[in-house]
Amino acid sequence: MKYLKEPKYPPEQVTDEIRQTVSTILSDVEQNGLAAVRKYSERFDNWSPESFRVSQAEIDQAYEEMEPEVEESSQFLIDQVSNFAQLQRDTLVDFEAETLPGILLGQKHIPVQNVGAYSPGGRYPLIASAVMTVKVAKVAGVPRVMGAAPPRDERGMHGPQLWAMDKSGADEIFCIGGVQALAGMAFGLEDAEPVDMIVGPGNAYVAEAKRQLFGKVGIDLLAGPTEIMVIADNTADPVIVACDLLGQAEHGPTSPGILATTSEQLGRETIGEVEHWLERWPTADVSRQAWENYGTIILCEDDEEMRKVADDISPEHLEIHTADTEWFVERLTNYGSLFIGSHATVAYGDKAIGTNHTLPTMKAARYTGGLWAGKFLKTVTTQRCTAEGDQQVAEHAAVVADAEFMYGHAVSSRLRLDPEFFAVGMP
Repeated sequence: MKYLKEPKYPPEQVTDEIRQTVSTILSDVEQNGLAAVRKYSERFDNWSPESFRVSQAEIDQAYEEMEPEVEESSQFLIDQVSNFAQLQRDTLVDFEAETLPGILLGQKHIPVQNVGAYSPGGRYPLIASAVMTVKVAKVAGVPRVMGAAPPRDERGMHGPQLWAMDKSGADEIFCIGGVQALAGMAFGLEDAEPVDMIVGPGNAYVAEAKRQLFGKVGIDLLAGPTEIMVIADNTADPVIVACDLLGQAEHGPTSPGILATTSEQLGRETIGEVEHWLERWPTADVSRQAWENYGTIILCEDDEEMRKVADDISPEHLEIHTADTEWFVERLTNYGSLFIGSHATVAYGDKAIGTNHTLPTMKAARYTGGLWAGKFLKTVTTQRCTAEGDQQVAEHAAVVADAEFMYGHAVSSRLRLDPEFFAVGMP
């Protein structure tokens, strides 16, 4: 393989400054509670309302101010996400089966009881993130979901984002952003009890906060800058490829856009089309930085090399623009979400089609998928055993325990077989 365009910088890394800042905020909030939350909210967001909890009046106002077209499409988004999450949930079944005479083993899927769902604000107040965190949790059966997002202006949260949170079923909503929001959810905020799990995307500080809070609470995954990779051959349209690369680049100036192709002509035409798009691109100030600094085009010898390159990169979003898409579908193993064919743009996954856009980045797709209904469920096991079952398993368990020098386990097992023997003393 060879590069037709190399990135200027390696992927963004978490700095010591980010780690230390996050650690300081989390420690302060844990020790000082609301006072610390308010201090950082004032410092970073210039936001210090009487209460961070969003009132019913504010929610009602968000409903009243929703533009009909935005409401219709946002409801479409909720419906699609809900439908897909329910299909996922339906694949997770409880069962109990007799594996040996007198032994019944089973599994249950128990929802996490308290979830904090964070939605970013910043440059882009993400309506879709509110849906994909809150609604999926509710479909999974989570009894209590606390939604949080930063203020957009002096009035508070972006109205459509607030509408989406409430419409998706959030039980409590707080207008607060950044690390202080995650800390408040983890340690308790005002009269709201701490949550058991925090989900949702965010900037480098939010991602680091989730990393440092993991263990105190559960998390969905750690996510860095948004990534897109396109696999394409000579049948691909460079105009579409360039557009999709830039579409994801607008997330932020460190978002990588990668094209792997077997066609040098397509690669070079894509470079030209990116420049054409940037002349009129609505978010060119961000997308140009991302493309110039992190954009990559790799020329591969054949489809197999493209597959290997893609699996090594393990991108968050992977589009396939080739004549034989199924060849790749059957062989690719490392990606957050796969977009098959030139009609399936990442933008659909981000905004409307129903799959979740909270996905693994920074090669995490090697070992995990993205946020889904099952992430909010604890898969636990059950055991039932009768006297007949004791005869099947007790001595085997005792022999293994003896071999491990765990003699107490052996006693617990053999007691089921001969309680009178152990009543007169162990040998």
